[in-house]
Amino acid sequence: MSVPLWVWGATAALVVGMVLFDFFSHVRTPHEPTFKESVRWSVFYIALAIIFGIGLALVWGGGHGTEYFAGYITEKSLSVDNLFVFLIIMTKFKVPRMYQQKVLLVGVVIALVLRTVFILAGAAAIERYSWVFYIFGAFLIYTALKLAFEKHEDEDPEAAAAARKDGLAVRMMKKVVPTTDVYHGDRLTTVIDGKRFMTPMLVVMVAIGSTDVLFALDSIPAIYGLTKEPFIVFTTNAFALLGLRQLYFLLGGLLERLIYLAQGLSVILAFIGVKLVLEALHTNELSFINGGEHVAWAPEIPIWLSLSVILGTLAVATVASLAKTRKDARLAAQPGE
Repeated sequence: MSVPLWVWGATAALVVGMVLFDFFSHVRTPHEPTFKESVRWSVFYIALAIIFGIGLALVWGGGHGTEYFAGYITEKSLSVDNLFVFLIIMTKFKVPRMYQQKVLLVGVVIALVLRTVFILAGAAAIERYSWVFYIFGAFLIYTALKLAFEKHEDEDPEAAAAARKDGLAVRMMKKVVPTTDVYHGDRLTTVIDGKRFMTPMLVVMVAIGSTDVLFALDSIPAIYGLTKEPFIVFTTNAFALLGLRQLYFLLGGLLERLIYLAQGLSVILAFIGVKLVLEALHTNELSFINGGEHVAWAPEIPIWLSLSVILGTLAVATVASLAKTRKDARLAAQPGE
């Protein structure tokens, strides 16, 4: 798929424009979004992503369109799981609800920049070294195993926040720059007795930004397991991140009810990891594997099957999560239970 430079430029301009629009229309004036506002804008960003995907399919073919939607659904699902970590970070730093929008938007911008770097680096590595798929695949399978044993149903955000330690980036910043534990509106720095201090707003932004690096390590190999087109990789990540702020406020307590989301994502990541390893076998150039020859018997997994597995797994995980939490709530309400 050959994407003209002007299309790249127009797409990047659209993404930057949406971020600026988000800031000036919603985030610049601190407030806690209402449920209706969160629903309205979440639907808008999802609809925008769907319209873009339909347009991409019409211009570049249904195969690339299917790759886009499979990638978008995967990235959006990973973003939902990441929101639980954002909730823990917000709780740890006691960020007032009216200021959380600004923190999330800055996190989205940091994530977009970091993922663009990872996307370009990944594309260059794939083009030059086909064996990188072995690394991507192995890493996704390892991540899937870790996710499979995560349990959100017993994890209270406040308890998790209290147990969470500051990351390396936050600890280094606190050593270099004086900090205060008191919020001064949504300001990033403040002057106390003639000395400038870093406020918790800036600290929490650094915490979320450094966490985005870890998230990118999962999401970029996952999307490259579904498509080899850098343009699709970039747009699926961009559209998944654009509505993240609204999704955070929309889901709210629902995050704690999706108790099997991590397990569902582990199945998806393991599936994509196996798919990457099989593709690496098809283009094998490593001398210690099959004498450096391609492995002809390795099956190819079509993109329609990938999309089916992703949608089916998410549906099962969501239904099972809601059924389990509803059953637990009913039992807890019964006398003597």
